[in-house]
Amino acid sequence: MTQEYDVVIVGGGMVGATLACALGGSSLRVAVVEGERPPAFSAEQPRDVRVSAVSIASASIISTVGAWRGITERRACPFRRMRVWEERGDVEFRSADINESVLGYIVENRVIQLALLDRIPAFSNVELFCPASTRSIDYDPNGSTVALDDGRTLSSRLMIAADGGFSRVRQVAGMGVSHWDYEQQALVLTVETAYGQQDITWQHFTPTGPRAFLPLTGPYASLVWYHTPDEVKRLRALPDAELLAAVHAAFPDCLGEIRSIVARGSFPLRRQHALGYVKQGIALIGDAAHMIHPLAGQGVNIGLLDAAALAEVLVRAASQRRDIASMEVLREYERMRRSGNLMMMTAMDLFYRAFGNSSAPLKVVRNLGLGFAERFGPAKTYFMRYAMGLEGKLPKLARGQTLPV
Repeated sequence: MTQEYDVVIVGGGMVGATLACALGGSSLRVAVVEGERPPAFSAEQPRDVRVSAVSIASASIISTVGAWRGITERRACPFRRMRVWEERGDVEFRSADINESVLGYIVENRVIQLALLDRIPAFSNVELFCPASTRSIDYDPNGSTVALDDGRTLSSRLMIAADGGFSRVRQVAGMGVSHWDYEQQALVLTVETAYGQQDITWQHFTPTGPRAFLPLTGPYASLVWYHTPDEVKRLRALPDAELLAAVHAAFPDCLGEIRSIVARGSFPLRRQHALGYVKQGIALIGDAAHMIHPLAGQGVNIGLLDAAALAEVLVRAASQRRDIASMEVLREYERMRRSGNLMMMTAMDLFYRAFGNSSAPLKVVRNLGLGFAERFGPAKTYFMRYAMGLEGKLPKLARGQTLPV
């Protein structure tokens, strides 16, 4: 049985589900294919190890499509301060400095995805296939098909790749990428603290890599420890008591007392960028289009901006009765997003390489730069506003404006 749609989104993670909600209520018929629904949420469950720093712009996107309440009813930790330091250079960003109540929110990835998936049924023009195993994906510039294991086939004028960094959709369409692996991996730990909920996120740069603290709700936090792949592997394999001792020995005193390790995980660091975001009848969003170093926590944020921008382009084109699958339309989305994403990726690369160099003169320059950033108000304010998604040309949803239906 073949079911016809205007848009089929392959991947219902945070970014794909955001796009589906953003297209909700429009004249477009939309299908979302997601392999597995996350486990249901319960307040008694331990905090997940995978979390995201959600910017003000991203929170606005999620709120405007009607899913933010689904996050706050579960778990989200606002942060109002952000500190970055090495040895002598030290800068702290505060939301009050830019007249905002928060700088952002630390939210478990599963909570974000659940809130968005729960919102999809409210839209009569969007159909969610989840859980759904994909048997095959066939790309055709004039109309693509996705065959599911249960025998159903979904056809569409436009197929969206929201299926991650190793996207099958992108590969089937023959869209290339440039990429390299960083020399570090990230060990991520969910920990229980001896103190209450914090409102600060910080990153301490060391010769072997940064160490970061992300506050979670209640007496919990997420720690990120960047190191060589071999050392991350060794640390991850330690018993809880030994790993806890290693954390206390390696992290700065401002970490405070950690009572226990709740969960642990690790992931490689990879830089990847699609050579193009669009092709006749196809568009890439999120990790399918780009993978960025997580130093500043911008990965999910630029993905959500992709979703917001693409939805804006498609809804506008549909209202003007233009072909949403045409290169003319899809290039509008690519122009909105690719150069800005590349600039953010390049900035993270420079940051990684500058702080990963043990050269003494460069260390002096770095510390002077952090000290300058702390003292020079205009530059500090602009950096904060840009990182939070309050500067630059933003999609309507990121500015809290609904899309015409």
